[in-house]
Amino acid sequence: MTTILPAFAGANTLYGAGMLELGMTFSLEQLVFDNDMISMTKKAMQGIPVSEETMAVDAIDQVGIGKNFLAHKTTRENIDLPSSPAIIDRMMYGDWEMAGSKDLATVAHEKVVDIMKNHEVEPIDADLLKDMKAVVEKADKAFKGA
Repeated sequence: MTTILPAFAGANTLYGAGMLELGMTFSLEQLVFDNDMISMTKKAMQGIPVSEETMAVDAIDQVGIGKNFLAHKTTRENIDLPSSPAIIDRMMYGDWEMAGSKDLATVAHEKVVDIMKNHEVEPIDADLLKDMKAVVEKADKAFKGA
């Protein structure tokens, strides 16, 4: 049986994604990074699954108290439970070096370039668009009449 332990209580607003200098500057790279942080926060807010498997008691018994069980199969299988970032790299240092040693700013910039080049905006449903335009027209008439 799995129990979900709540990670946060009451937090429901995340503000300032992409902003620098108290909002005086905006960075698409910062937005990509903040999106990763927000995604991880939202995942943590779902709670932490607690079960025989996630507590890894058997793995700790196999490896031994006080020893390193980061490379144990159970740890590798559960590493993304708390979060699964898109651009934050969790490779070991040597593997990161062999993969090109890209810092977070470079990875974020590459993601921005990829999004700008390849992202396609899904069209808004025609009925919804019609309703949205009606709301704007009503607001425009109310403003002009005031």
